[in-house]
Amino acid sequence: MATLPPPTTELSADEARRIALRAQGFLGAPNRGAGVRGVLRHLGAVQLDTISVLARSHELIPYARLGAVGRKTVDRAYWTPGSDGAPHAFEYWSHAACILPVEEWPHFAFRRRAYRARPHWNHDLPDGTYDQVIKQLRTEGPLTATDLGGAKKTSEWWDWSGTKVAVERALMYGEVVCTERRGWKRVYDLAERAIPDTLLHDELDDTECLRRLVRLAGQSLGVGTRADIADYHRLKGEQVDAVIAESGLVPVTVEGWGKLAWADPVALETTPRGRHRTTLLSPFDSLIWERARTERIFGFTHRLEAYTPKPKRVYGYFAMPVLAGGRLVGRVDPAREGRTLVAKQVTLDGPKAVPAVAQALVEAASWVDCTDVRVERVDAPELRAPLARELSHVLA
Repeated sequence: MATLPPPTTELSADEARRIALRAQGFLGAPNRGAGVRGVLRHLGAVQLDTISVLARSHELIPYARLGAVGRKTVDRAYWTPGSDGAPHAFEYWSHAACILPVEEWPHFAFRRRAYRARPHWNHDLPDGTYDQVIKQLRTEGPLTATDLGGAKKTSEWWDWSGTKVAVERALMYGEVVCTERRGWKRVYDLAERAIPDTLLHDELDDTECLRRLVRLAGQSLGVGTRADIADYHRLKGEQVDAVIAESGLVPVTVEGWGKLAWADPVALETTPRGRHRTTLLSPFDSLIWERARTERIFGFTHRLEAYTPKPKRVYGYFAMPVLAGGRLVGRVDPAREGRTLVAKQVTLDGPKAVPAVAQALVEAASWVDCTDVRVERVDAPELRAPLARELSHVLA
């Protein structure tokens, strides 16, 4: 690791919070002209997940920043190719399974090489299956795992067929790419056919890849510690250390953080001001990906409890943090019953949070074509009546 210059900029905790909000697209008027693709490029990665309550997470991400953009519009923006037939995005392993801007394909070459260099999973791969999958894709064009012969051997989610193992391995290696989801199924194609030649053959070395991803993470975070930056694209700490001095990010200190941080120099030159978004956040939103960072910036503990046994849940199955005024002011565990958005459990950070939570609920209900909102439980019983009155006022 190169010798680092001492930090010359000191940020207050509030300045760091506002820089982070601006970098993530929550402070200032949204650039609606850039749309969903603009959000994707601004964030660098949008996480995918199978859970769908109000909507799937990759739909909730642009909604939280742009407002009521149509859900079909979101999917078209991600997956519809341009007039030249080139994709705008592809799916790969970043922070998790993520939609990524297609221009970042070369910068994940380091990960593709790492996957090819070591064995994966405990799944068996029958002889000849990998070559057969590649041959079928070459002959027949883009296909789902079902089209290729079936994704599973049994109904168990983990019991993949040999075909599914083969095509997923080819995806990790970069021989196959996913540039579309169809009915939530990945559509696989040969990378040599789907990725533009100018990107496909731009194989950068590991250092160039890591330098780019560290810089992108710093820009998307605005300001972050080494651990924050590493977590964004799931890099190793030593990988960050090796390139951060040449990444273009600058070292800073942040009040109360207790660790050296790194900031996007452009973010430091721009005073973060403007209108704050009031919205429900997906538990998979990149603003709150890293739990320690969320606690450090917002004083808010965030944890997805969908995979926690029901008796041990504190806030609910899919508790969505509520962002308002640049703060996380509560949580809502939503569900849908016909045209009614049901708030199964609401947690409020005091009486001042009531109007914001009501506004976020009503906006989300309208977005998913619900005409009513029903609250089942409020953790602070004394706030149930004020929340009901505010909801009635906003819905009127």
